[in-house]
Amino acid sequence: MVDHAAKGFHLDARVRPARVVAAAALLDQNGFAMDAVTGVDWIAENEMEVVYDFFHPAHVWRVVVRTRVPRSQPEVPTISEIYPGANWHERETHEFFGIAFLGHPNLTPLLLPEDATYHPLRKDFVA
Repeated sequence: MVDHAAKGFHLDARVRPARVVAAAALLDQNGFAMDAVTGVDWIAENEMEVVYDFFHPAHVWRVVVRTRVPRSQPEVPTISEIYPGANWHERETHEFFGIAFLGHPNLTPLLLPEDATYHPLRKDFVA
């Protein structure tokens, strides 16, 4: 295994929510695979962040694409049509952070009860 931090290349990019699909398409066209999608609650800034991790299977290249949205309207377009594996990651991020992935085919819960109205990884969540 090669340590990408020591011998590879790591790019961290921030894009507007409307550009997430274009960024994913560009990475797909250049042979990148999706590693993960997750959320971050920046409660002090009143924002939610979606973090997309990509890697290139033939090179020691990693790309992180980040986008932020208001906590009051946490919506980002889905990338599941480009990366079908994003389907589960987006569902999990929706479930735990309350971020909606517009155009996603099935944002039903994976682990929480179907009638859950809470998002346990938001920093203001109280059990």
